[in-house]
Amino acid sequence: MDIQELHRRAIEHAVETVARVPADRLAAPTPCLDWTVRGLLRHMISLNEGFTAAAYGGGADLNVWRNGRIGADHRASFAESAKKAAEAFGEDGVLDRAFDLPEVRRGEAFPGTVAIGFHLVDNIVHSWDIAAAVGLPWEPADDLVAAALTIALRVPDLPETRGPGLAFEPGLDVPEETPDRERLLAVLGRSPAWTPPVQASRRH
Repeated sequence: MDIQELHRRAIEHAVETVARVPADRLAAPTPCLDWTVRGLLRHMISLNEGFTAAAYGGGADLNVWRNGRIGADHRASFAESAKKAAEAFGEDGVLDRAFDLPEVRRGEAFPGTVAIGFHLVDNIVHSWDIAAAVGLPWEPADDLVAAALTIALRVPDLPETRGPGLAFEPGLDVPEETPDRERLLAVLGRSPAWTPPVQASRRH
């Protein structure tokens, strides 16, 4: 398994998903609690910028994980941040570097092989969050889903590693025979059956 190639394709999948988000749906709710599509896109841009900084030794500064901006064109802003992250993780020797990832755990450096896996999972699963929010199909390749599931299953499902303000949500229980796509979502605390809430019609 070439994790750098899988990671590149995961980013490509996220870019393709975001490119199909209409500007008039940025205020739509998402499966991520308290986040609209706009808020989630800003978070995804911030993650791209944070992981990029971490690849070059600057990840310990929490500010680099908080400065994502959508600007006038959400598609272009996300694509630009994704390009930088793809280039950083595509460099020779990047997997041998230590990554500071305060978004995951403060004060601890992670091997590049672990950091790239976290970012791969972020791209695949947040792509579902976006797609579910605006009614787009979510069709990542089977090998991307399998890789993301393998990584997600390695993250301990403990109070100190899952929950509000942390990188991952507590997992949901699903049968072992659940298909990989649905199981990946459930492992990271998402209901595969989630749909946008129905807005009550106004009375006139």
